[in-house]
Amino acid sequence: MQKIATAFVKAKGEFSPALKDKTNPAFRSKYADLGACIDAVNDALLNNGIALLQRTFEDSTGVTVETVFLHESGEMMESGKFHVPASKQDPQGYGSALTYARRYSLITACGIAPEDDDGNAGTDAKRRQDAAPPAADMSPKAIAKRLADGVKAGDAEGACDYLITLDDKPRDAIWALLDTATQNKLTAVWPKEPA
Repeated sequence: MQKIATAFVKAKGEFSPALKDKTNPAFRSKYADLGACIDAVNDALLNNGIALLQRTFEDSTGVTVETVFLHESGEMMESGKFHVPASKQDPQGYGSALTYARRYSLITACGIAPEDDDGNAGTDAKRRQDAAPPAADMSPKAIAKRLADGVKAGDAEGACDYLITLDDKPRDAIWALLDTATQNKLTAVWPKEPA
């Protein structure tokens, strides 16, 4: 494992932060999606002769993923299995769990973190906490409004990603509160079941 260890340490020095370029319309927060996490490390790994692989394992309650690094010498470094339960036992529930599992397995294996939106986050954390507004209204009506605003702003995929994580009953309640135009935009990007 000497060759891959040396190459991985060099690659780690070249990793970038995972850019928070997606918006979760339900919570009005930015997040780094799976693509941003891969972008943060992939070039550095490849430049040092390492390929990134993510294996999945049979799992009846969710998704289990393992991030693996394969060096051009043939040496391999495994990060350990990471399990995410599926919120629903259907393709959307498993698809959402897979995305989360892949993202968090990669973040953990590479030791990266999403970019810090505030360069003074450590010193300003207490001040921001003290000045924070009251907790957001999480009623179905408030969530439906946030999702509709997000869709109108062009982030139907982010709204869809949020809805997929919900159980059927709360998702149906929120869906019933959305206007037809918003529902149509969400339906257009909703993951299709395999044929």
